[in-house]
Amino acid sequence: MEADGSDYVLATVVAVEGSSYRRPGALMLLTANGQRAGTVSGGCLEAQVASRAWWLTANGPTVERYSTAEDDGERPYGSGCGGVVSLLLERPATAGPFLAVLERAFDLRVPFAAATVLDGPQMGRRAFAGIDRVDQGDSGGEAGSATMGNEPMQSLAERALEWRACFEQQFASDGIETRVWSDYRPARPGLWIYGAGDDAQPLQRLARELGWWVSVADGRSHLATRERFPAADEVRVLPIRELPSEAPERLPALGDLRQEDAAVVMTHSFEQDSKILAGLLALEAQPAYIGVLGPQRRTRELLAEAARLLGYAFSSAPAQVERWLARIHAPTGLDLGANSPETIALSVLAEIQKFRKAATALPLRQVRGAHTAIVG
Repeated sequence: MEADGSDYVLATVVAVEGSSYRRPGALMLLTANGQRAGTVSGGCLEAQVASRAWWLTANGPTVERYSTAEDDGERPYGSGCGGVVSLLLERPATAGPFLAVLERAFDLRVPFAAATVLDGPQMGRRAFAGIDRVDQGDSGGEAGSATMGNEPMQSLAERALEWRACFEQQFASDGIETRVWSDYRPARPGLWIYGAGDDAQPLQRLARELGWWVSVADGRSHLATRERFPAADEVRVLPIRELPSEAPERLPALGDLRQEDAAVVMTHSFEQDSKILAGLLALEAQPAYIGVLGPQRRTRELLAEAARLLGYAFSSAPAQVERWLARIHAPTGLDLGANSPETIALSVLAEIQKFRKAATALPLRQVRGAHTAIVG
């Protein structure tokens, strides 16, 4: 939109009191022709925000409070939450630099944090941490400068990045107490699917629906094709067949995996799965989540072969296999009664999400405090 000069309003949840479907950091983009992307509630506030956002931001950024309770306060309005949501509404002058950094961090799959002024003449001004600044010069308007020479602001952004947390804090600027909201944005999750069979297709589709970066790799060139996996960010053919049976130094190049990523091994080929597992376990920085499709008995056999490929002595291999087995997720997925490629994909991604967020995977009715936030 900015490339063609289109105007827009960016709405960001900066505070929540009581119950809410969305938490601080949720974004919604409103275009001049009435389109919108993202949500700031469960559907009860979006139309109300859109109807007022343009005139509210006519003179610059503003923070507005929206209640999900009806005027009489007796019944929740729309979503059934009954909470109060504070939104930062802003036009391209201040939102542009933030969206540019957000886009770059999304593409590079790196975390970052932004400290944003929420009141006074500098409202909408930001400092960033964790990513190289993207065209952060004066982007127009008195409050539009995104160049941050303010050390307290920069310190707050760096603290949010270090703590991996969002928080609001006040500090004095030119003798005036100023509210600053520090917003941590984690890296875009990465999912590495090793296996390009039919059951990998819904896994790829659902992961992309969640906004994850997805790679699909397989040693079978007729399966690992862009036509079969059009939504994947990367589709590669692994040189599995060309490898000798024992060559730890020539294990397949599995890609640029990162420690925050997840990998699922599901080629259904013992030769491929064992070599892929050996390659994953040999990485200096292993992905946080390694899952293997299939029964644990088969995974134990795969790990025994991986130990042999990696040169473990016959006497030490069994103990190493047990250590690996305690770390990886085999079988991968949660018990959801899955019996189709689509439900298996849901089961696998549900466990990865649970692992990423250190969640319980219990029904929300059993989780203390779950009524305050349906979606985190």
